[in-house]
Amino acid sequence: MTRPDVAFSVLGPLSASRGVAPDRPVPLKGGRQRAILARLLIARGRVVPVDRLVGDLWPEPPDGAVAAIRTFVADLRRALEPDRPPRQPAGLLVTAPPGYALRTAPETVDAGRFEAAVADSGRLLAAGDGAGALARSDEALGLWRGPAYGEFAAEPWARAEIDRLDELRTLAVERRAEALLMLGRAAEVASDLGAHAAAHPLREEAGRLLATALYRAGRQGDALAALRRVRQALVGELGLDPGPALRQLEADILAQAPHLTPTRTAAPSAGFFGREDELAQLLEAAEQATRPRLALISGEAGAGKTALAEELGRRLAGAGWSVAWGRSPEYEGAPAAWPWAQVTGVPVPDVSAGDPAAARFRLHREVVGRLSGAKPLLVVLDDLHQADEGTLDVLTAVLAGPEPATGPVLVAGTYRTTAVSAALTATLARLARVEPLRVYLGGLPETATGELARAAAGRDLDARQVRLIHERSGGNPFFVRELARLLATEPGAVPAGVRDVIRHRLAQLPEPARAVLRQAAVLGREIDPEVLAALTGDELSTLDALDRAAEAGFLSEDGPELRFTHILVRDTLYGDISAPRRARWHAAAGEAIERLRPDDTATLAHHFALAASRAAAPRAAAYAGAAAQDAERRADPHAATRLWRQAVDAHDRAGGGDPRGRLEAVMGLGRALAVTGHLDEARRLRAVAVTALATVDDPGLVSDVLAAYVVPAIWTRNDDEALSRRIVAAAERALPTQQGAGRARLLGTLALELRGTTTDRGLRAAREAEALARAADDPTLVAFALNARFMHAFGRTGLAAERVRIGAELVEVAGGRELVTFEVLGHLIAMQAHAALADPAAAGAHARAADDLAARYDLPLVGVFTAWYSGLRLATEGRPGEAEAAYRAAQAKLAGGGMPGMAHGLLPLALLALREPTAAEWSTWDWGPYELWVRPLAALAADRPEAAAEALRAQPESPHDLLREARLCLTARAAIALGDGETMRRVYDELLPAAGELAGAGSGVLTFGPVSEVLRKLRT
Repeated sequence: MTRPDVAFSVLGPLSASRGVAPDRPVPLKGGRQRAILARLLIARGRVVPVDRLVGDLWPEPPDGAVAAIRTFVADLRRALEPDRPPRQPAGLLVTAPPGYALRTAPETVDAGRFEAAVADSGRLLAAGDGAGALARSDEALGLWRGPAYGEFAAEPWARAEIDRLDELRTLAVERRAEALLMLGRAAEVASDLGAHAAAHPLREEAGRLLATALYRAGRQGDALAALRRVRQALVGELGLDPGPALRQLEADILAQAPHLTPTRTAAPSAGFFGREDELAQLLEAAEQATRPRLALISGEAGAGKTALAEELGRRLAGAGWSVAWGRSPEYEGAPAAWPWAQVTGVPVPDVSAGDPAAARFRLHREVVGRLSGAKPLLVVLDDLHQADEGTLDVLTAVLAGPEPATGPVLVAGTYRTTAVSAALTATLARLARVEPLRVYLGGLPETATGELARAAAGRDLDARQVRLIHERSGGNPFFVRELARLLATEPGAVPAGVRDVIRHRLAQLPEPARAVLRQAAVLGREIDPEVLAALTGDELSTLDALDRAAEAGFLSEDGPELRFTHILVRDTLYGDISAPRRARWHAAAGEAIERLRPDDTATLAHHFALAASRAAAPRAAAYAGAAAQDAERRADPHAATRLWRQAVDAHDRAGGGDPRGRLEAVMGLGRALAVTGHLDEARRLRAVAVTALATVDDPGLVSDVLAAYVVPAIWTRNDDEALSRRIVAAAERALPTQQGAGRARLLGTLALELRGTTTDRGLRAAREAEALARAADDPTLVAFALNARFMHAFGRTGLAAERVRIGAELVEVAGGRELVTFEVLGHLIAMQAHAALADPAAAGAHARAADDLAARYDLPLVGVFTAWYSGLRLATEGRPGEAEAAYRAAQAKLAGGGMPGMAHGLLPLALLALREPTAAEWSTWDWGPYELWVRPLAALAADRPEAAAEALRAQPESPHDLLREARLCLTARAAIALGDGETMRRVYDELLPAAGELAGAGSGVLTFGPVSEVLRKLRT
């Protein structure tokens, strides 16, 4: 039976992968194995006899060709179905006399999906659905990554299939052009189809489409010239005249036939004033959105950003577009990327049993998949200035990610220019390369102000009144509307500011209604009538007040939701409440929600935090902690950071009555900070927690706190040695009370903190952690223990092969279980170890795999390590100048990354491996922790042999870490120069196990050349 989890790609380089995307490639070995796979794919499920395979693979088959075919097939089966139990029949590559067949479903081969999409586009065109046909054509063409079966183009058995697919691709290009013409996007066809028509001069359909597009784009002369070229090609090569369709088109162009230029009209909606130019820009962007485009609508509060987006949605919906809205919530703690859940219906991911990076990737893929449809789609993201990092992260993935959305999608984002967050600023910088349309809404001109004011007042206004409104409002539509409504009831009242206008209008409501609205403002812009009634204590009066407020234009209904018509109304009401009353109402709101919505931890955390009292602080801390854990499960570490910080503040406000809870909140905050890259602050908080543990008589809590950082580590020097020593001491005290998985985590933590040490305690801890983790059958724990094992795979030199095995197992354990950060760690370990073994091809492959995962899951620190490896590769290729430039660029990436254990002294050491420093460089470079090993060489460079000999005698044992061989090479160089035979013999014995390695290259950073060459010099 077919295995749906294996996908094949032939529209470009031949490849296979497990899953619908090439994120888990199937290893294909050698040209003949690949040829067999291609031959079976071309057969499309039919049996290919063995003798035909032999004839296709060898012009003159050798002896044993049939046996070789069987071997190739067996290897392919193992690669395609690695989990198939022994002796169980193959389900994919099956034996079927007299040969073999590949039982694939059409959707598992990109060529099959391509054919289906091309067929669909034809049916949609016939049905008059241009947008659907365009989407399917784009989907079909997007599957091509290069020539079909390109590596087999010279093989007779592949030629017919290649020609068939090429012909289908030509048809897809022309159907796409026809769909664009149907949608009125002639200019795009004119620019896109020219190269296609030139490459296929005998295709009359290509000439017809190009000429039609040129004519509709206002280029009648070019259209006739295009038809002439087709005629010349047909007559010159075939001796034929163009067919009747082309001849009729030429006549129609000469006659300027009306049917060649279809017209489209759209009427503005009532109540839309003064933004026609901006709307026209947005409609043009929609017309050009053959692939996802971004339009940014910005302005101050009340400028009409949402109204413009609503009018855009109305126009596009009338033209057959789908329209979806997502609104950013007002306060922190709402689900990550909530606006995208509103747009697509994709649920927020739960990562309680997986890797947050993997959950984030799944969310990206789900959203992109939902947006990439056949029908044109407008997505409105309202109030981006309030958007959380998750929303902005998905926005970047949709438009500029490694696998962005496809098809006609226009994303229109609105934001307030006076409240742009740092996160939005960073996102807009990342999206600059997609060249978004930027529409800034300033004030309306006076004419439009008058039209809007008259509509809002419900009566005529004279020129003096309009001018006064325009001057006071600056043309701000919200302010215009509020002033006009006020003038309609109080002709002489024209306050100076918009908040004063709102206050004047609110004063016209009865006092009980105003009191209810003030309490509603405490709940936020969105109002839950049930909660509000519980807060006021009078349901009937509350409902009467809400009705009056809606009639007066302060509230609006959006489906089942009730909300303030504008945030300025809510903010004015909220700002006029005294601080003590606000705090009291927030506490009351929290208590009401506790009764009615006890699972809404984010809202409860919000209200009890703003209650700002010692009495409410314990509940504020508890709900903030629960909401932070929810945020972690939803793969939203930024929200988790804010909420854990809120929980810590609440614990402090409570007066220290729950030390365990505060410690858990501190560690949660540290964990979230580490995940978001704030390593310095995370270490500081960890130090605070370790200090607090000294007064805690609870071994279980001590163990939980110390082992809370299950974070992969690749560099073998601690960033804070003093903190590491304190953690080691605390862990040793807690260990006797721990068993099972808890003990394994604590042992792994202990081993990681003992990295680089010269005793065997870290290795013993790592081995026991590994044994316990394997017994528990917990993949995350096994990966963590393997990380600890790696940190102690430096007990002697020459252990690169062992580290290769550790890296390979990490990739295997993590790769199938979405433990992305540990999978990346495995690739980085393998990169380092293969570099030590002088295997640049394998090292480079692992570096690329790590970079690919980092790009897919947005793991920026990975690039630091692969950047250093790029310098090492250049150094091993004998390109020192380029290597030095690469090293300096890598150091710039490392600076400020919160990894002082790696950063300090590394660049000078790498440059020393490339060239001899100048006299000034020897004395001024900061050698950091490597200074003791550099000191003898610096003294020799300064012609001070006695000082060099003294420094050499004073050298301690090298830490057991990634740079152990590099330090020994420095010692060897000084000993040789000084003729220190005893040191030379000692270093020779230490380096001998690494005779087949490159000294220092196991760091993935630098090398002092082959160890064998150093050994040769030590022997002579």
